[in-house]
Amino acid sequence: MFSGIQEFLLIVLIVLGVFLVPRMMNPRPASQKVLLRRPALRFSWTLRLAVVLSILWPVACAVYFKPWQQDVIPFAMVGIGPVVVGWSLKWVLAGMKNKR
Repeated sequence: MFSGIQEFLLIVLIVLGVFLVPRMMNPRPASQKVLLRRPALRFSWTLRLAVVLSILWPVACAVYFKPWQQDVIPFAMVGIGPVVVGWSLKWVLAGMKNKR
């Protein structure tokens, strides 16, 4: 008969302890968090120009060659080819520069 009441009181004490004990303790002073920020990526004007030309060149070549009506090979060679080759060279040269 008493075991049911004791179990209930024990559960009530645990719940009260979980809620009341943290309030009774002195709060720690808030530590100042140091915000580590990555430096913002700064694009040079040449990189911005390369990105814009990488978009405009294939669009202009698509308007001129009309690959949806004709063969896709000339458009791929003149429109997309130089962009892929240019960014590939940039990637390789950046890797060689970082390796030094």
